[in-house]
Amino acid sequence: MAETVADILAAHRAATMTPEETVARSYARIRAHGDPAVFIALREERAARADAKALAAQGRDLPLYGVPVAIKDNIDVKGLPTTAACPAFAYQPARDATAVARLRQAGAIIIGKTNLDQFATGLVGTRSPYGIPRNALDPKLIPGGSSSGSAVAVAAGLVPLALGTDTAGSGRVPAMYNNIVGLKPSLGLVSTHGVVPACRTLDCVSVFALTTDDCWAALAAIAGPDANDPYSRKRPVGAPGGLPPTFKVAVPRPSERVFFGDRQAAADYAAALDRLARLGAEIVAIDIEPFYETARLLYEGPWVAERYAAVEKLIASSPEAMHPVTRAIIIAGARPTAVAAFKAFYRLEELRRAAEHIFGGIDLMALPTAPTLYTVEQVLADPVELNSRLGTYTNFVNLLDLCGLAVPAALHGTQPFGITLLAPGGSDALLASVGRVFHADTALPLGALAEPQPALPPLVAAK
Repeated sequence: MAETVADILAAHRAATMTPEETVARSYARIRAHGDPAVFIALREERAARADAKALAAQGRDLPLYGVPVAIKDNIDVKGLPTTAACPAFAYQPARDATAVARLRQAGAIIIGKTNLDQFATGLVGTRSPYGIPRNALDPKLIPGGSSSGSAVAVAAGLVPLALGTDTAGSGRVPAMYNNIVGLKPSLGLVSTHGVVPACRTLDCVSVFALTTDDCWAALAAIAGPDANDPYSRKRPVGAPGGLPPTFKVAVPRPSERVFFGDRQAAADYAAALDRLARLGAEIVAIDIEPFYETARLLYEGPWVAERYAAVEKLIASSPEAMHPVTRAIIIAGARPTAVAAFKAFYRLEELRRAAEHIFGGIDLMALPTAPTLYTVEQVLADPVELNSRLGTYTNFVNLLDLCGLAVPAALHGTQPFGITLLAPGGSDALLASVGRVFHADTALPLGALAEPQPALPPLVAAK
């Protein structure tokens, strides 16, 4: 049975399965999964199947021909409300977000809108009035956030592809928690027109899939400049290939690795580095403190004010309509002064130079995606501190304009672990080249499906 985007495309083009049958299967799986917290809104199945049937007139060569896709509910889809997980904020968009429009042009079929931490503020997946999506591997674990529903939908096999967003790790942490791949593109590579802002200067549309190749198929379809997005940039997309013949991978010094007492995570990370070394990487230990300091700026500095600016009208009119944890975090954004903001901007530029110096001697970094696992019960008892811990290795990425690829690295029963590959903006294809080979080498099952990974196409070493 086809599970990956690549499998589905092959079946559709060989006419062994039709797009309408694939869409019908997604709806059947959503019903069988029985978790109303995954989707905030679903399209009528009849309408989605009609769209799939109509694709036949456009030809089978479309890059995402008949692939069902879920969309995080802070991204506009015409015909469905955008809520950002806050009913009082909801509105009916007049048009698709640019990324959604490009998915449709590529032949994808939009299934529905997925749940999230309200206003994309959180890494836990527990801050939504629409419920907490069940982690696809272990219902006791948090699903990760803020793109909780998108990650669960892919890992559980409800859809093979989903869009999320990523400002502080929302496209990476849920990927690890559900044993799937999460791609956070370079800033500006994918338009954020039609996306509810969290931090407009840092926001990215991200991609979830079972494999790196599937993520890349989506990225290739949605990437590109957009005149409607002032933060859009002309950046290279490139294409992943084979492993570079030599490549240097930076990692924290052992004394600077943070796992909050999780010995299994520490062991899994060490094993992942050994795997990279066997694949040809030269592992280079670096001083990671500049990255940690940058991470602290995101929530201790003025960037929280961007979150406040995004929902200022709602806070002024109906603050009680917001999730209490989300409200407390965002309201703090009204306090920083302009003087404090400029001091933070100055310090960030210094830290960017430090990061550039480090990357001048390496090709990429490999970090834990998250330092440990938490249960829903633990996070509900301590929602702020545990959420903050999950951002240890993610919060600095967008501030430093890095691209990232989160890939599974280990799975112990229902307990996952993953690493994230990071590189300067514009290096997305390099990360995909390394990540796809690393993930395949783990031989881990796909998501929560107990399905083996497909064989990678023959690889040619990059020059």
